[in-house]
Amino acid sequence: MAAPYGRSCLQYLLHLAQDNLDFRLPEITALLSLRGKPFNPGENFKEKSPFWCLDGLSEEDVHGIMARSVCAKSAFELWGHGLTHSELKTSLLKYPSENMLPYMKKDSTYRINVYTFNKTLEFKDRIERIDDLDYLPFEGTVSLKTPQHIFCLLEDYGTDPNNIPEQPIYIYFGRWIVDGQRELIRSHSVKNRHFIGNTSMDAGLSFIMANHAKVKENDLVFDPFVGTGSLLVACSHFGAYVCGTDIDYNTIHGKGRSSRKNQKWRGPDENIRANLRQYGTEKSYIDVMVSDASKPIWRRAVLFDAIITDPPYGIRESTRKTGSHKDITKPPDDFCGESHVPVTMAYHLSDIFADLLNFSAHHLVMGGRLVYWLPIYSPEYCEEMVPLHPCLRLISNCEQTLSSHTSRRLITMEKIREPQETGALADLSDPRFSPYQRHNAFREKYFSGVNKRSGKEDNKMDVNGE
Repeated sequence: MAAPYGRSCLQYLLHLAQDNLDFRLPEITALLSLRGKPFNPGENFKEKSPFWCLDGLSEEDVHGIMARSVCAKSAFELWGHGLTHSELKTSLLKYPSENMLPYMKKDSTYRINVYTFNKTLEFKDRIERIDDLDYLPFEGTVSLKTPQHIFCLLEDYGTDPNNIPEQPIYIYFGRWIVDGQRELIRSHSVKNRHFIGNTSMDAGLSFIMANHAKVKENDLVFDPFVGTGSLLVACSHFGAYVCGTDIDYNTIHGKGRSSRKNQKWRGPDENIRANLRQYGTEKSYIDVMVSDASKPIWRRAVLFDAIITDPPYGIRESTRKTGSHKDITKPPDDFCGESHVPVTMAYHLSDIFADLLNFSAHHLVMGGRLVYWLPIYSPEYCEEMVPLHPCLRLISNCEQTLSSHTSRRLITMEKIREPQETGALADLSDPRFSPYQRHNAFREKYFSGVNKRSGKEDNKMDVNGE
């Protein structure tokens, strides 16, 4: 019978940030997939918990995940765990000494941190927790500033700030290995970015989208609604070559009114290339161009490793496409006026998503991923609202709440087969793949919800006599 422990079958503990909860599992699963590893959680796994135990990994795998993750804060080699400190002690004493001793030698330095989730301990209580670990065979010297090894006692007090238990619901102890990439959220903040717009994507979400898409070095990534290039910035950070299109000439060329508070017009070097230059990834910039996402401009070929985008919803940015004679109703024969083709026309959300999925099916490499945002009127949400395509498999569907009545869902899809002209008619007749028309009313429903809420507030003020 195999030994219960060994360097090849260690268990690792991830400490995750408690924001964007829906996005964490798809991100970690995608990063494990990049290394050819399955997501194999320990027993009693809870997706919403701040602590996940993972099996079947090497320390190299953990470093690979944490080198990219913005959802995970830290990773530890788990030495022991339990419901109580007594159970923790029993678990630690069972842990193989040959796995501990390399980090406890006399000529080494170490430090023990105490971390509590959802509760603050006084300093004396933290010291007591550390003193209670005297049964561990530490022989090195304590160094608070520059230790060679860091160990951590982690206590989980649940996720309800209004009902904090007196004792922790679970306790972990392990050796700190590496921190995640939460620092990228600050260093790439839109507040400090050279070129921004009204809808520039949050830095943290941009990196999450790149991870969901499994973007890696030397990939070619495309954004058909590129805007100010926030998603290109994130993808280029991971070594991908990036390009994009947008219908807005001023945004592509960095002209027109500025989105900054105290600046009227954009400066001479405010553009997407300048954003990548700001973060040292200009070499990954291929180009961006003015183009209409509803019109085919690319040759029929597999081109992109990933397509990542945030289509306009019609709220802060209009949904529009270029006008065409094909879209104009033919006037009657006795009409004497001049025919008119508008410069731009409404581009309905249902058509945007149908075109996006069809484009991805034709231009993604096999196994390539499409990641995009889908706006939702929450009271009406159902699974049928998520657009589907016979060549794309739905990988994940994560919600970000925007207001009491609206949200947007981050949809990740993976190409599983090439489009076939012979089966196109059969696919069109399948109701699963027909566009969901009720997306088109999102703008009206969004503003009707805003008006209802403001109306209720006005009524409250009237009742209070203010």
